[in-house]
Parts: sequence; C-alpha cells; structure tokens
Amino acid sequence: MSSTSQKHRNFVAEPMGEKPGSVVLGRRLESSGFDRAYVVLGQFLILKKSKDLFQDWLKDVAGANTKQSSDCFQCLADWCDEFL
Repeated sequence: MSSTSQKHRNFVAEPMGEKPGSVVLGRRLESSGFDRAYVVLGQFLILKKSKDLFQDWLKDVAGANTKQSSDCFQCLADWCDEFL
C-alpha cells in the first residue's frame, strides 16, 4: 500500500458494513442506485478488479475525475486485500 490519507486508512481498516459513499461522488453514485460502499464494491468485483474498467465506469456513472477514480480504485483494492 502506498502513502495514503487517514480517511483511506480508516476505510481499509474496518469491515464494509453500511458505509456510505464519499460526500461528492456519493451523491452522484446514489442517484444512479449505488447508495452504499458495498454496492460500489460489488461493481468493482463484477469488473474483476480491473483498474481501467473500474475507473472508466466511475467516470461515466459519477463524473469522477482521474484522481478520484484512482483513489476509489486503490481504496477498494486495498480493502479487498485486507478482507477477502
């Protein structure tokens, strides 16, 4: 795991549970039916943890920029490494 923010470390350190999405992207994702982090995780897994596919999907669905989509990918990948 590379240098990460405290928010990232907190997310990766605990089970998924009912975690909401991030504030800005969370609202955009929620309007498309992705209202919880575990739903986004499901899409991440459906896309077979592919960085390119997941980032393209997140950009299309939530209007994420490259940094946001990369951070989200890395966070979910790190969470999967920890818990799956």
